[in-house]
Amino acid sequence: MGGGEKPQLIINGKRLDGRASDELRPLKIEVGAVKNAVGSAYIEWGNNKILAAVYGPKEALPKHVQDPEKAIIKCRYQMSPFSSLEDHGRTGPNRRSTEISKVTKEVFQNVMLLEQFPGAEMDLYIDVLQADGGTRAAGITAAAVAFAASGIPMTDIPFAVSVGKVGDELILDMNKIEDNYSDADMPVAISPRTGDILLLQMDGNMTKEEVRRGLEMIKKAGETISKVQREALRAPYEKTLDKYKK
Repeated sequence: MGGGEKPQLIINGKRLDGRASDELRPLKIEVGAVKNAVGSAYIEWGNNKILAAVYGPKEALPKHVQDPEKAIIKCRYQMSPFSSLEDHGRTGPNRRSTEISKVTKEVFQNVMLLEQFPGAEMDLYIDVLQADGGTRAAGITAAAVAFAASGIPMTDIPFAVSVGKVGDELILDMNKIEDNYSDADMPVAISPRTGDILLLQMDGNMTKEEVRRGLEMIKKAGETISKVQREALRAPYEKTLDKYKK
């Protein structure tokens, strides 16, 4: 959230990019973007462009990090230096990328069947090629598809999206300028089968009623996001079937 004089983000009931308050940005996901990964996905969400790639399961190294009862997940979220006009710590991970890597890992620890791979590790890489707000949610959404495409067993395919607050109005899926000048931002990750909340963070202040309404907006938007995820996973198989039909 930014300081200084705030631009008017909602004019005549519409946001600066023409969306309604509960409207998602255009969303596209493709599977198999990284050929040497066991599972990968490329997502375009608004002006965000992000790659997610999964490697493993493999022996966890160094050995002292191994868990004899289950696999561990290692996650690295990183913004490319050219992804936006801001500085992203060109010499290595910064505080923000380290925090996002941690919470992303925790999301997938709750849906992966890690006990099936004792002593192993799974590596998740999320690379932001172009950023325009909401990259943590978009990265989690892409990573879920990459994990599903890998064939590594999981209980669900989570999605993530944020709700923000501008004055007294809640807005879904904020872009960068809205993120910078909003009064609050609440990114949430959900397991759609159970409705379990896997991630909920807050920057700014919302009332209990606003949080409740925000979660309702997120769950409704999740129907669209989950559909796009499932269609992306089906697409390679449908393409192969079409090829054989010809």
